[in-house]
Amino acid sequence: MAPPVTERWCLALILLFLSLFVQSSTAIYCGAEDCYALLGVAQDANASDIKRSYYKLSLQHHPDKNPDPESRKLFVKIATAYEILKDNTTRAQYDYAIEHPEEVFYNTAQYYRAKYGHKSDPRAVLVGLLVVLSAFQYLNNVARYNEAIATVKRTPAYKNKLKALELERTGGVTNKKKGSKQIDQKLQEELSNELDLQIKGAEKPSVWELLGVRFILLPYTIIKLLVWYSSWVWRYKIKKAPYSWEDASYLTRRSLSVPADAWANLDEYRKEDLVQKRLWEKQNLENYFAEMRKESKRRR
Repeated sequence: MAPPVTERWCLALILLFLSLFVQSSTAIYCGAEDCYALLGVAQDANASDIKRSYYKLSLQHHPDKNPDPESRKLFVKIATAYEILKDNTTRAQYDYAIEHPEEVFYNTAQYYRAKYGHKSDPRAVLVGLLVVLSAFQYLNNVARYNEAIATVKRTPAYKNKLKALELERTGGVTNKKKGSKQIDQKLQEELSNELDLQIKGAEKPSVWELLGVRFILLPYTIIKLLVWYSSWVWRYKIKKAPYSWEDASYLTRRSLSVPADAWANLDEYRKEDLVQKRLWEKQNLENYFAEMRKESKRRR
Protein backbone atom coordinates (compact mmCIF):
# COMPACT_ATOMS: atom_id res chain seq x y z
CA MET A 1 0.00 0.00 0.00
CA ALA A 2 1.37 3.45 -0.95
CA PRO A 3 2.14 5.82 1.91
CA PRO A 4 -0.33 8.65 2.60
CA VAL A 5 0.16 12.01 0.91
CA THR A 6 1.26 13.66 4.17
CA GLU A 7 3.98 11.07 4.74
CA ARG A 8 5.21 11.42 1.17
CA TRP A 9 5.46 15.20 1.56
CA CYS A 10 7.39 14.79 4.82
CA LEU A 11 9.73 12.30 3.18
CA ALA A 12 10.30 14.67 0.27
CA LEU A 13 11.10 17.55 2.63
CA ILE A 14 13.53 15.38 4.61
CA LEU A 15 15.30 14.29 1.41
CA LEU A 16 15.49 17.91 0.26
CA PHE A 17 16.89 18.97 3.61
CA LEU A 18 19.49 16.20 3.51
CA SER A 19 20.42 17.01 -0.05
CA LEU A 20 21.19 20.59 0.92
CA PHE A 21 23.48 19.39 3.68
CA VAL A 22 25.12 16.76 1.49
CA GLN A 23 25.88 19.42 -1.08
CA SER A 24 27.44 21.65 1.57
CA SER A 25 29.64 18.80 2.77
CA THR A 26 32.06 19.25 -0.16
CA ALA A 27 31.08 22.80 -1.05
CA ILE A 28 32.90 24.13 2.00
CA TYR A 29 36.17 23.30 0.25
CA CYS A 30 35.93 24.69 -3.30
CA GLY A 31 32.35 25.85 -3.43
CA ALA A 32 30.26 24.24 -6.15
CA GLU A 33 33.42 23.33 -8.08
CA ASP A 34 35.52 20.22 -7.79
CA CYS A 35 39.00 21.00 -6.46
CA TYR A 36 40.64 18.47 -8.78
CA ALA A 37 38.68 19.73 -11.79
CA LEU A 38 39.76 23.31 -11.05
CA LEU A 39 43.41 22.26 -11.33
CA GLY A 40 42.73 19.96 -14.28
CA VAL A 41 44.07 16.82 -12.58
CA ALA A 42 42.63 13.46 -11.64
CA GLN A 43 41.83 12.50 -8.08
CA ASP A 44 44.77 10.08 -7.99
CA ALA A 45 47.27 12.68 -9.25
CA ASN A 46 50.53 12.96 -7.30
CA ALA A 47 51.82 16.09 -5.58
CA SER A 48 54.16 16.99 -8.46
CA ASP A 49 51.34 16.91 -11.03
CA ILE A 50 49.16 19.08 -8.81
CA LYS A 51 51.94 21.61 -8.26
CA ARG A 52 52.82 21.73 -11.95
CA SER A 53 49.21 22.24 -12.99
CA TYR A 54 48.73 24.98 -10.41
CA TYR A 55 51.73 26.99 -11.60
CA LYS A 56 50.61 26.66 -15.18
CA LEU A 57 47.04 27.81 -14.49
CA SER A 58 48.08 30.55 -12.06
CA LEU A 59 50.36 32.11 -14.66
CA GLN A 60 47.57 31.91 -17.21
CA HIS A 61 44.91 33.51 -15.01
CA HIS A 62 47.00 35.81 -12.83
CA PRO A 63 45.39 39.31 -12.61
CA ASP A 64 48.66 40.95 -13.69
CA LYS A 65 48.65 39.00 -16.95
CA ASN A 66 44.96 38.53 -17.52
CA PRO A 67 42.77 41.56 -16.62
CA ASP A 68 39.52 39.72 -17.40
CA PRO A 69 37.29 39.78 -14.26
CA GLU A 70 36.16 36.20 -14.82
CA SER A 71 39.78 35.11 -15.07
CA ARG A 72 40.49 36.84 -11.75
CA LYS A 73 37.66 34.91 -10.09
CA LEU A 74 38.99 31.69 -11.57
CA PHE A 75 42.47 32.50 -10.26
CA VAL A 76 41.08 32.76 -6.71
CA LYS A 77 39.34 29.38 -7.09
CA ILE A 78 42.52 27.78 -8.42
CA ALA A 79 44.54 29.14 -5.50
CA THR A 80 41.94 27.81 -3.04
CA ALA A 81 41.97 24.38 -4.66
CA TYR A 82 45.76 24.24 -4.53
CA GLU A 83 45.81 25.23 -0.83
CA ILE A 84 43.54 22.27 -0.12
CA LEU A 85 45.26 19.68 -2.32
CA LYS A 86 48.89 20.58 -1.60
CA ASP A 87 48.51 19.57 2.04
CA ASN A 88 48.22 15.82 2.60
CA THR A 89 45.90 16.21 5.60
CA THR A 90 43.36 18.53 3.99
CA ARG A 91 43.52 16.54 0.74
CA ALA A 92 42.73 13.31 2.62
CA GLN A 93 39.82 15.04 4.34
CA TYR A 94 38.53 16.33 1.00
CA ASP A 95 38.80 12.85 -0.55
CA TYR A 96 36.92 11.42 2.40
CA ALA A 97 34.18 14.05 2.01
CA ILE A 98 33.83 13.09 -1.67
CA GLU A 99 33.55 9.38 -0.84
CA HIS A 100 31.30 9.88 2.21
CA PRO A 101 29.02 12.85 1.49
CA GLU A 102 26.44 11.59 3.97
CA GLU A 103 28.75 12.28 6.93
CA VAL A 104 27.99 15.97 6.80
CA PHE A 105 28.78 17.01 10.35
CA TYR A 106 31.98 15.00 10.55
CA ASN A 107 33.28 16.42 7.27
CA THR A 108 32.40 19.96 8.30
CA ALA A 109 34.11 19.55 11.68
CA GLN A 110 37.24 18.16 10.05
CA TYR A 111 37.39 21.07 7.61
CA TYR A 112 37.14 23.80 10.23
CA ARG A 113 39.49 21.96 12.54
CA ALA A 114 42.15 21.87 9.81
CA LYS A 115 41.48 25.47 8.83
CA TYR A 116 41.42 27.16 12.22
CA GLY A 117 42.59 24.60 14.77
CA HIS A 118 46.32 24.88 14.17
CA LYS A 119 46.13 28.69 14.19
CA SER A 120 44.84 28.90 17.74
CA ASP A 121 47.35 28.79 20.59
CA PRO A 122 45.95 26.38 23.21
CA ARG A 123 47.37 28.60 25.96
CA ALA A 124 45.53 31.62 24.61
CA VAL A 125 42.33 29.59 24.34
CA LEU A 126 42.72 28.42 27.95
CA VAL A 127 43.36 31.94 29.22
CA GLY A 128 40.40 33.31 27.28
CA LEU A 129 38.14 30.56 28.59
CA LEU A 130 39.21 31.19 32.18
CA VAL A 131 38.65 34.94 31.80
CA VAL A 132 35.15 34.45 30.36
CA LEU A 133 34.15 31.87 32.98
CA SER A 134 35.54 34.02 35.80
CA ALA A 135 33.65 37.07 34.54
CA PHE A 136 30.36 35.14 34.41
CA GLN A 137 31.09 33.65 37.84
CA TYR A 138 31.75 37.05 39.39
CA LEU A 139 28.66 38.67 37.85
CA ASN A 140 26.52 35.76 38.99
CA ASN A 141 27.92 35.98 42.54
CA VAL A 142 27.29 39.74 42.64
CA ALA A 143 23.70 39.30 41.43
CA ARG A 144 23.02 36.54 43.98
CA TYR A 145 24.56 38.57 46.80
CA ASN A 146 22.61 41.75 45.97
CA GLU A 147 19.39 39.77 45.72
CA ALA A 148 20.03 38.13 49.09
CA ILE A 149 20.86 41.49 50.70
CA ALA A 150 17.65 43.01 49.32
CA THR A 151 15.65 40.10 50.73
CA VAL A 152 17.25 40.40 54.18
CA LYS A 153 16.62 44.16 54.30
CA ARG A 154 12.89 43.53 53.92
CA THR A 155 12.72 41.31 57.01
CA PRO A 156 11.46 42.69 60.37
CA ALA A 157 14.58 41.42 62.15
CA TYR A 158 16.84 43.55 59.98
CA LYS A 159 14.63 46.61 60.36
CA ASN A 160 14.61 46.25 64.14
CA LYS A 161 18.40 45.84 64.21
CA LEU A 162 18.80 48.90 61.99
CA LYS A 163 16.44 50.91 64.21
CA ALA A 164 18.42 49.97 67.31
CA LEU A 165 21.68 51.00 65.68
CA GLU A 166 20.10 54.29 64.56
CA LEU A 167 18.94 55.08 68.10
CA GLU A 168 22.39 54.22 69.41
CA ARG A 169 24.05 56.59 66.94
CA THR A 170 21.61 59.46 67.53
CA GLY A 171 21.45 59.02 71.31
CA GLY A 172 17.79 58.02 71.17
CA VAL A 173 16.74 61.31 69.54
CA THR A 174 14.59 61.22 66.40
CA ASN A 175 14.92 64.08 63.93
CA LYS A 176 11.48 65.58 63.22
CA LYS A 177 12.54 68.63 61.24
CA LYS A 178 11.53 69.27 57.65
CA GLY A 179 13.50 67.14 55.30
CA SER A 180 14.27 64.65 58.03
CA LYS A 181 13.01 61.84 55.81
CA GLN A 182 15.85 62.37 53.37
CA ILE A 183 18.31 62.69 56.25
CA ASP A 184 17.04 59.48 57.85
CA GLN A 185 17.33 57.62 54.54
CA LYS A 186 20.93 58.76 54.19
CA LEU A 187 21.62 57.72 57.77
CA GLN A 188 20.00 54.37 57.19
CA GLU A 189 22.23 53.77 54.18
CA GLU A 190 25.29 54.52 56.30
CA LEU A 191 24.07 52.30 59.11
CA SER A 192 23.21 49.43 56.78
CA ASN A 193 26.81 49.44 55.60
CA GLU A 194 27.93 49.01 59.20
CA LEU A 195 25.76 45.96 59.78
CA ASP A 196 27.61 42.69 59.19
CA LEU A 197 25.25 40.64 57.07
CA GLN A 198 26.31 37.00 57.01
CA ILE A 199 24.07 35.24 54.51
CA LYS A 200 24.56 31.54 54.06
CA GLY A 201 24.81 30.53 50.41
CA ALA A 202 25.31 34.11 49.21
CA GLU A 203 28.67 35.26 50.55
CA LYS A 204 30.11 38.60 49.52
CA PRO A 205 31.84 38.18 46.13
CA SER A 206 35.61 37.89 46.27
CA VAL A 207 38.15 37.73 43.47
CA TRP A 208 40.02 35.01 45.38
CA GLU A 209 37.13 32.64 44.79
CA LEU A 210 37.11 33.08 41.01
CA LEU A 211 37.97 30.10 38.84
CA GLY A 212 40.74 31.94 37.00
CA VAL A 213 42.43 33.11 40.21
CA ARG A 214 42.23 29.65 41.73
CA PHE A 215 43.78 28.17 38.60
CA ILE A 216 46.67 30.65 38.76
CA LEU A 217 47.20 29.89 42.44
CA LEU A 218 46.88 26.12 41.91
CA PRO A 219 50.65 25.40 42.22
CA TYR A 220 50.81 27.42 45.44
CA THR A 221 47.72 25.63 46.77
CA ILE A 222 49.18 22.20 45.99
CA ILE A 223 52.51 23.05 47.66
CA LYS A 224 50.71 24.46 50.69
CA LEU A 225 48.58 21.30 50.94
CA LEU A 226 51.63 19.04 50.70
CA VAL A 227 53.44 21.01 53.41
CA TRP A 228 50.37 20.91 55.64
CA TYR A 229 49.91 17.15 55.11
CA SER A 230 53.60 16.43 55.74
CA SER A 231 53.48 18.47 58.95
CA TRP A 232 50.33 16.64 60.03
CA VAL A 233 51.87 13.21 59.46
CA TRP A 234 55.08 14.17 61.24
CA ARG A 235 53.34 15.74 64.23
CA TYR A 236 50.43 13.35 64.81
CA LYS A 237 51.32 10.09 63.08
CA ILE A 238 55.03 9.82 63.82
CA LYS A 239 55.60 11.88 66.97
CA LYS A 240 52.12 10.99 68.34
CA ALA A 241 51.69 14.54 69.68
CA PRO A 242 48.27 15.59 71.04
CA TYR A 243 46.04 17.55 68.68
CA SER A 244 46.10 21.31 68.96
CA TRP A 245 42.82 23.16 69.48
CA GLU A 246 42.68 24.27 65.83
CA ASP A 247 43.38 20.79 64.49
CA ALA A 248 41.00 19.12 66.93
CA SER A 249 38.31 21.59 65.84
CA TYR A 250 39.03 20.77 62.22
CA LEU A 251 38.73 17.02 62.86
CA THR A 252 35.49 17.53 64.77
CA ARG A 253 34.00 19.74 62.07
CA ARG A 254 35.00 17.25 59.34
CA SER A 255 33.56 14.29 61.29
CA LEU A 256 30.23 16.06 61.68
CA SER A 257 30.31 17.39 58.08
CA VAL A 258 29.76 20.91 59.36
CA PRO A 259 30.65 23.78 56.97
CA ALA A 260 33.32 26.22 58.13
CA ASP A 261 30.91 29.17 58.33
CA ALA A 262 28.39 27.16 60.38
CA TRP A 263 31.15 26.05 62.76
CA ALA A 264 32.32 29.63 63.16
CA ASN A 265 28.80 30.68 64.22
CA LEU A 266 28.70 28.15 67.08
CA ASP A 267 29.32 29.48 70.58
CA GLU A 268 32.63 28.60 72.22
CA TYR A 269 31.02 26.39 74.86
CA ARG A 270 29.36 24.24 72.22
CA LYS A 271 32.61 23.96 70.26
CA GLU A 272 34.57 22.95 73.36
CA ASP A 273 31.95 20.34 74.28
CA LEU A 274 32.10 18.77 70.81
CA VAL A 275 35.89 18.79 70.68
CA GLN A 276 36.19 17.09 74.06
CA LYS A 277 34.05 14.22 72.80
CA ARG A 278 36.82 13.34 70.30
CA LEU A 279 34.32 12.68 67.54
CA TRP A 280 37.03 11.97 64.97
CA GLU A 281 37.30 8.54 66.56
CA LYS A 282 34.78 6.20 64.99
CA GLN A 283 33.36 4.73 68.22
CA ASN A 284 32.90 8.15 69.82
CA LEU A 285 31.13 9.43 66.71
CA GLU A 286 28.76 6.44 66.65
CA ASN A 287 27.97 6.91 70.33
CA TYR A 288 27.32 10.62 69.75
CA PHE A 289 24.88 9.94 66.90
CA ALA A 290 23.16 7.27 69.00
CA GLU A 291 22.68 9.77 71.83
CA MET A 292 21.32 12.36 69.39
CA ARG A 293 18.79 9.85 68.04
CA LYS A 294 17.67 8.95 71.57
CA GLU A 295 17.32 12.64 72.43
CA SER A 296 15.27 13.25 69.29
CA LYS A 297 12.91 10.37 70.13
CA ARG A 298 12.54 11.57 73.70
CA ARG A 299 11.52 15.05 72.51
CA ARG A 300 8.82 13.58 70.29
